[in-house]
Amino acid sequence: MDVAAYLDRIGYRGALDADAETLRSLHVAHLLAVPFENLSIHRGEPIVLDDGELFDKVVRRRRGGFCYELNGLFAALLRALGFQVTMLSAQVMGRRGSFGPDFDHMALIVSLEERWLADVGFGDSFLEPMRLDERGVQEPRPRPYRLDADGDRLVLLQRDEPGEWSVQYRFRLVPRVYADYAEMCRFHQTSPESHFTRGRVCSLATADGRVTLSRDCLILTRGGERHERQLADEREVAEVLSEHFGFPAERGAPRVGQGGGPATVRSHRR
Repeated sequence: MDVAAYLDRIGYRGALDADAETLRSLHVAHLLAVPFENLSIHRGEPIVLDDGELFDKVVRRRRGGFCYELNGLFAALLRALGFQVTMLSAQVMGRRGSFGPDFDHMALIVSLEERWLADVGFGDSFLEPMRLDERGVQEPRPRPYRLDADGDRLVLLQRDEPGEWSVQYRFRLVPRVYADYAEMCRFHQTSPESHFTRGRVCSLATADGRVTLSRDCLILTRGGERHERQLADEREVAEVLSEHFGFPAERGAPRVGQGGGPATVRSHRR
């Protein structure tokens, strides 16, 4: 782990004490610098759950990734800085009102004087870590969240604009390793039933909103206002990836499975 290179990738210049404030600052910096994206799937690039491979992709090649990649590598950074980190298996709530399978998503517990839920790989989600053992509303930006107990699981809920609560995912506090996610990682890369194979997405939090490439549509959200622009061709796609996400200009994603309307900005929802 080249910690200095990783911190440079996320633009972090703050303290490195293994405490809650450093965790919060690293979490925010990561989400403002590294996009949630599935472009490797649409380029035929295999996703390998290995710290070295992920470091090369995210740090050296300045790419993003999806949950297993981003949270897996963030866990490696935190461990290198002296944090105690546990990988968790989460089941994502689908649009039809049912949970996906185990290992559908990776989230993290960071254990300090308090335990924290960290997640830099869910797309449009909380910017700051959440207190794992606190029940009731928390305000980790950009909107309220809460964690409810459900038997031996915890359920993450988000409050939407109308004031209603929507379930995001649920998880057990059972430690996991990369190998546990291998089957679902293959599924999300290859199955026509995976939402990741149905259209490209690249999404990044900004200081006042979010920027998203969804199939061939650029979506900008600023101060609560949403603006969409249809992109004319792959040249424009490459320009958007370069301008808004910092990708080399020649790395425009190929037009594979891009049909249909814009995908949701909440990128991990089925």
